[in-house]
Amino acid sequence: MKILVTGGAGYIGSTTCLALTEGGHEVVIIDSLVNGREEYTKGYSFYHGDIADAQVLDIIFKDHPDIECCIHFAALIVLPESVSNPYKYYKENVLKSLELFKMLDEHGCNKIVFSSSAATYDVVEGFKVDENSQRKPNNPYSRSKYMMEMVLEDMAKATNIKGLALRYFNPIGADPKMRCGPYDPNPSHALGKLVDVASGKDPVFCVTGIEYETRDGSGIRDYIHVWDLARAHVLAAEKFDEIFANENTEFMAINLGSGDGVTVYEFIHAFEEVWGEEINKDTAKPRPGDVAGAYADCTRAKELLGWETTLTTAQGISDALKWTNRYRKQKLGY
Repeated sequence: MKILVTGGAGYIGSTTCLALTEGGHEVVIIDSLVNGREEYTKGYSFYHGDIADAQVLDIIFKDHPDIECCIHFAALIVLPESVSNPYKYYKENVLKSLELFKMLDEHGCNKIVFSSSAATYDVVEGFKVDENSQRKPNNPYSRSKYMMEMVLEDMAKATNIKGLALRYFNPIGADPKMRCGPYDPNPSHALGKLVDVASGKDPVFCVTGIEYETRDGSGIRDYIHVWDLARAHVLAAEKFDEIFANENTEFMAINLGSGDGVTVYEFIHAFEEVWGEEINKDTAKPRPGDVAGAYADCTRAKELLGWETTLTTAQGISDALKWTNRYRKQKLGY
C-alpha cells in the first residue's frame, strides 16, 4: 500500500515510516520541517511543504495517484507553549487539518489515520479510561486535538472519508535499531527532562504537582515505547477496511497505551534503575494545563488491531538514553 505520512520527519512520524517500510508499504512524506528533521526523510518520496498548501498536495497526488491512505501526524505538541500561544496551536493544528482533510477528499484519499491524544480525557475515578470515557481537554494543545477529532468525524459523515483516531498516551524511547529518535534540545516531557538531568545538562528534575489523588501524590501516566506505537499505525492502515466494514460508523477512536498506570515518582525510580544511580529531583506546583493524568484501557486495540505492547518501560528508557547520547554527540556537540 502507498501511504501519505504528514509530519513524517518528526519523532513518531519517522519511526512509523520505518515500521511501514519494514511492513512492505511505500511511504510518501510531506513535512514543513519546522520541527521535523530532514535526515529522517532520506530514502522516501519527500515533499517539503505545508499540509494546508493546495499546490503541494496537487503535486503529490499528481506524482502518486495511487496513494490509498493518509496517516496524519503533523501538529504542534508542546503543552506549555500552547497555553502561552493558543492562536498558533488552533491555526496549525485545527485550521490546517481542516484544509488537509478537504484536499484528501478531493483527491480521493478517503482513509485517514489521525494522531490524536489521551490528553483529551477527563480525570476519572481510578484513572483508567476507555474510548467512551468522559472527555475534558483543559489546555489549547489537548483542545486542538479534540477539535481535530470532531472535524474529522463531521467530515467523514459528509464525505467519502473515514477517520480512525489513535489516542496516544505517553510515547517514550527511540527506534530500537537507532535509526531515529527524539531530537528536541529542550524537551518538555518527563523522560527528556530526566535524560537532561542524568547527562548533566540540567541540575535537577522537577516533579510538577505532588498533591494529586494518586498513590503517591504525583501524576499518573501510561508510557508506551514509540516502536510499539509505530506498529499500531501499520496495523491501523492494513486493517482499515476490515475495521470499517465491520463497524456501522465513519469515525472511530482507539486508545494506544501499555494499559499500566505509572506515577511520575514510579517512572523516576524506573529511570534510576536503568541509569544506575539516583538523580537530583525537586517538586513544584503544576504547570498551567497540567492534570493528574490517566492510563489506557486497550481492549479495543487488541480486538480491532490485534495489537498489544511488546516493549517495556525499561526498554523505552534504555533506548532513549542510548539514542540521546548518540544524537547529541553527532548533532548538538554535547
